[in-house]
Amino acid sequence: MSLPAADDLFRPTAPAGDQSGPQPGQEPDQQPADEPAEDRSGPRRPSGRVRHDEKMTVYVTSDELLDLEHARLLLRRSHGLAVDRGRLVREAVAMVLADFEAHGADSALVRRLTEG
Repeated sequence: MSLPAADDLFRPTAPAGDQSGPQPGQEPDQQPADEPAEDRSGPRRPSGRVRHDEKMTVYVTSDELLDLEHARLLLRRSHGLAVDRGRLVREAVAMVLADFEAHGADSALVRRLTEG
């Protein structure tokens, strides 16, 4: 049995002139200096089904977890949307942040947080 050589394992997968991948010294998600950064003036969108590099732990009550699970199951049953709890939370966060950016002090987030 013969094993592949290092050149076979580490060969480039893009054509020689293709510069679409990250350049040496550039982080994979970092944009090249000549490309403008993402415009945040448009509507805020959740990340959806992608690999997430960051993690955040949120503690909820059992009632909040049951409500979240109930909403997930209702979305599946009534709307045919099979989403996990993480996606449901990311969608909710995106909605709240978009409302906050659009309405500031009049947003639902500020109202709820000031209600106590």
